[in-house]
Order: sequence, then C-alpha cells, then structure tokens
Amino acid sequence: MALRPRRSALYMPGSNARALEKAKNVAADVVIMDLEDAVAPEAKAEARGQVMAAIGAGGFGRREVVVRINGQGTPWGRDDLAAAARSGADAVLLPKVERAHDLTTLAKALAEAGAPDTLQVWAMIETPLGILNVAAIAEASTHVPRSRLSCLILGTNDLVKETRAELDANRTAALYWLSATVTAGKAYGLDVLDGVYNNFKDGEGLARECRQGRQLGMDGKTVIHPDQIATANDVFAPSATEISAAEKIIAAFERPENKGQGVITLDGRMVELLHADMARRTIAIARAVAAA
Repeated sequence: MALRPRRSALYMPGSNARALEKAKNVAADVVIMDLEDAVAPEAKAEARGQVMAAIGAGGFGRREVVVRINGQGTPWGRDDLAAAARSGADAVLLPKVERAHDLTTLAKALAEAGAPDTLQVWAMIETPLGILNVAAIAEASTHVPRSRLSCLILGTNDLVKETRAELDANRTAALYWLSATVTAGKAYGLDVLDGVYNNFKDGEGLARECRQGRQLGMDGKTVIHPDQIATANDVFAPSATEISAAEKIIAAFERPENKGQGVITLDGRMVELLHADMARRTIAIARAVAAA
C-alpha cells in the first residue's frame, strides 16, 4: 500500500452541512467527519444522513475521509456503523477503544454490514484503560480475521478529564500516554496521530505542541480549526535539510565501494543501514507530500 501523509487530520462536525462542504477544499491530509462528540444527541440521525450524503457526493480529492462513529454501546452506534460501512469512506474511527476485543467485534460487524476490504479502522485511545491496554490494541492489527486497524489517535482531552491531570506547556503529565501509544503503534506498523490543541488562536502554542509530537514519533496531529492545518502540515513534513541529508545517505550506500556494507563513514560520522532505511522513508514521505 502506498504511503499516505497524515500530517493533519481535521475534525468536522457532521451536523454542519456547510462545514462538510468546506472540507472539500481544506489543505488537510485527512478529514474526520464526526458523528460523536461534535453532535448533540437530538441531531445524531440528521448528522449521519448529511455525512453519508457528503461522502457520496465526493469531491474530496486526495484527502482521506474518515467517519468517527458513536460507540457501539450507544443508541446511535449500530446505525452509524451500518451507514459508514457502505459509505465509501476510507476509514471508520471508533471512539474510546479500551480492549483489542473492541476492534475484533467492530471488524466482524463491518464485514456483516458489507464493508469493502479496503475500509480501514482507526482507534481513539482516550481513556486510562485504553492506555493500559494500548499494546494489545495495537497488536490486534495482526489478528486473523483481520481487525482492519491502521491508525491510532490520542484523545488527550478525554484523558485529561478521566485522570484529572493538569497539563503544562510541555504536557509533562501526558508524556506517558503519548509515548506508550507511539511505542505500541510503531511496534505493529501503525500510524499515530497526536491529540488536538484547543486554543486555535494560539499559533505559537500549536507549533510547539506539533514539534513535541513529532519528536515523540507522531505521524501527524488532529486539529479542530482550518487555521491549524498549515502549521501541522509544515511541522510533520520533512524539511529541505532533512530531505537533502536523506538523499546524501542513500547515495552514499549506493556507491560501488559501499555496496553490501552494513556501516559506512559519511562526513566523519558512522552511518548504518538503519539510517538508510530511515532516509528512504523520509524521501517516501516527502514524495507523498509533494503529490498531495
């Protein structure tokens, strides 16, 4: 499967038809059409209809389209799942995943609802139990029959609520949640997206949090306002310096004198094959971004 950039994932309320139409023109890599937190109970059915109509109408171009459904234990979850399964979306995002069983149950329900094999499942990790079980949740991506899992998203607002943690500018209290989820995701080849930054008028704070997320190994950031997209896209894309360095490493290993070598010297530094692998991924991401 071709690598797809997921630098920015914009939540769009499913109850706002105007916002759903605007989603066709935003610069986000991913559009998450939300039927859960952003929609009042009395508007759930109407929102579901609007989201399905918007996806059916198309026009989202290269953007990934994801539907965040309501949990399967809610009055709306079953209908959300049935509609999303046949909607033509790229993925279904399940909130409050706490056990691997949540994903295997969802995958079975999607298959019974007629979902195509290409439909992915993304999982929200947003409760203390979800954090404690995140390794098993990520490992579910290897299950047969498959769970369809391809991406984990941190729900940091819910985690703050559930733990009563207080986050400083460096999110010190959240570092365990963030690192545990990244480690689990990467162990099983999953992308991991950081939680939202609530103050959409604070560009400096957003940039700081994006940089921290990337340093921790995140692949992108969920955002709540179109004005946040450009910052996330910039921070989570390889810089010109990184691309140049990657190209230099790849070229060095391709020289005749370095063929078959596991370790070489480049600019006075020891460079291993693992650095070449990292460099190839950097170039792949850069090409995917350029093609977006």
